[in-house]
Amino acid sequence: MQFQLPIQIKSPEARISYRDKIMLTGSCFTEHIGNSLNELKFSTLQNPNGILFDPRSVCNSLISYIENKQYKKEDLFYLNEIWNSWEHHSRFSNINADDALKIINESQQQAYNFLKYADLLIITLGSSFSYRLTDEATLGGNNNGVANCHRAPSQWFNKHLLTTDETISLLDTTYHRLKQFNPKLKIIFTISPVRHIRDGVIENNRSKARLIEAVHHLINNFAGLYYFPAYELVIDVLRDYRFYDIDMVHPNYPATEFVMEKFKEGFIDEQSQQLMDELKKIVIARKHKAFQPETNAHKTFLKTHLEKTKELQSKFSFLDLSDEINYFKSA
Repeated sequence: MQFQLPIQIKSPEARISYRDKIMLTGSCFTEHIGNSLNELKFSTLQNPNGILFDPRSVCNSLISYIENKQYKKEDLFYLNEIWNSWEHHSRFSNINADDALKIINESQQQAYNFLKYADLLIITLGSSFSYRLTDEATLGGNNNGVANCHRAPSQWFNKHLLTTDETISLLDTTYHRLKQFNPKLKIIFTISPVRHIRDGVIENNRSKARLIEAVHHLINNFAGLYYFPAYELVIDVLRDYRFYDIDMVHPNYPATEFVMEKFKEGFIDEQSQQLMDELKKIVIARKHKAFQPETNAHKTFLKTHLEKTKELQSKFSFLDLSDEINYFKSA
């Protein structure tokens, strides 16, 4: 008997390999994908502005990398004893303005350098809702929208549900800027399966539907664009609250592992899949915590995995397994 609806995942003509440079940007689900790839030693750079949810914020950030925008103090605002940027996640905020700018501009430079030579960009969109500053907002910014509200007073913002046409326009402009900047760049779009339940179930579904329609409009009209159905895998294939965290909003560990397995099968080449399996054994071994680390059995365990890691490093010189080698030597 079949207990799940089948889903056809269309693979790209050239799948991802370990030699590819991969930038990831977008919602918190971006970091599930990025952390998984990074842990298995892919060359990645994720969320140089921090987590971003709506298309306007994502597109503006990408264009800022293309232009290598460097932020100045007037681009920041001071609230709750902290300097913040409307275009960045709060992890870039700081009690000192110069330190905040240093972190932001170093990330901008890194993003510019990485994106210029990247092979792949993975964009995960989370919501069609965009927040825009009202006339009551007293601290900087503009009416084009903000990426993060930084716990500012609610009356400072108007919530705008981007139309499908608005999102298409944003993505279309950004796509052409990206291709001019890096002609070899390929793009994979995903829609986050995280429910933005504060907007309400109905509004969340309207929001996701607009993102899906806009993304498919671009994919159907331009080459080098692909869609990975992370949203559909959770919503339509798993289809059960047992695959969500206690908040019933975020997919839990089994769900994200299921999604990553499908990503691996559909988007990563066969040789790299085999290497991922080998590296996963090394990652698991490194995370192993021995109750009795002085035993001969544990020392043998470390020696065995040190030899396996050295063998992989010798065979695949483009990998950097120095941290793992040092760990198995010193643990």
